[in-house]
Amino acid sequence: MTAVEDGDFVAGTAATRPLGRDIGLRIARAYLPRHPFGNRWDYYYARAKLGSDPLYSGVLDALRGSDAPLLDLGCGLGLLAHALHHDGQPLAYHGIDNDAAKIARARRAAAKAGLPQARFEVTDLALMLPEHRGSVAILDVLQYLSADAQLGLLEHVVAMLTPGARLVIRTGLDDGTRRGHTTRVTDRLANLIGWMQSVPKTYPDAAGLRGLLEGAGLVTTFAPLYGSTPFNNWLVVAERDST
Repeated sequence: MTAVEDGDFVAGTAATRPLGRDIGLRIARAYLPRHPFGNRWDYYYARAKLGSDPLYSGVLDALRGSDAPLLDLGCGLGLLAHALHHDGQPLAYHGIDNDAAKIARARRAAAKAGLPQARFEVTDLALMLPEHRGSVAILDVLQYLSADAQLGLLEHVVAMLTPGARLVIRTGLDDGTRRGHTTRVTDRLANLIGWMQSVPKTYPDAAGLRGLLEGAGLVTTFAPLYGSTPFNNWLVVAERDST
């Protein structure tokens, strides 16, 4: 499978690189524990994630130029809020996740870093979605939903998009590749060690996902976003045709 480029957003070289160690270190400091001998798992995770995963560079590029409020579905520790702040994108940010412990830590880190535009809420996507109008990010989430749940979620968030807003998705794709197999195994391990609350259920295929989004009147771009990682991650950016 090759990258497919449509519309105004094209994943360039910068979008395939991680933010870098220095930026990762500066952001990760917000996740240091209150006490010197406290648990530093989130700190080291943030450093490693930001320094090695091209996710944040890709999402920052995709959102740049839009001032629409952002709903981040499955936000985890809220790293995207910090990345946006560091990138000079002062978007109103609402992160939701079904992991109450992560949300509590996300709130502490955002307060420590001084991110007044960021708020976090515990929400199970399988049960409900908050009201929202603006851009939506769905990053490494779709595979944890059934095919029917994916369809319902995507139909719901497409209706949230306002003029100039973007839907930004990072997901593994069901394409039978070795990268796809590695992604499945890693996602299952993340559940086994307790980092993720759910096991992966269904990975979308490119044709089905494209058809759903374009059928809703959106201009879409698909581009690989695995960088130097072994995973089958793709960045999908969709917005309403302004012509």
